[in-house]
Amino acid sequence: MNPQIDELRPPTAARLLTIWRTCREMADDPLERVLLCNAHILKECCFFQGRPAFDNETAVLEALTGRQMEHLLRQLAGEPEKTAREVNPGFDEERFRQLGGV
Repeated sequence: MNPQIDELRPPTAARLLTIWRTCREMADDPLERVLLCNAHILKECCFFQGRPAFDNETAVLEALTGRQMEHLLRQLAGEPEKTAREVNPGFDEERFRQLGGV
């Protein structure tokens, strides 16, 4: 499943705090808690044609990869996109293109 998202609505700081507090009670394992919290944030912030793109946190986790979730969360935080070389200094963009990459 690949959801359609045409709008991200950043949450207020107060809403983020409420989400984090809620997620703190959802899981004992810190890594599981972070994943659930990120899914909750995306459930509330991702929209398509004015309607929520996801029904619940499970729908987020089933539709998106970890990398996709990270990308959307960084967009919500207002971070600029990184080039492939910034992510991986050894990335050879010309070779990637020759191999049929985008």
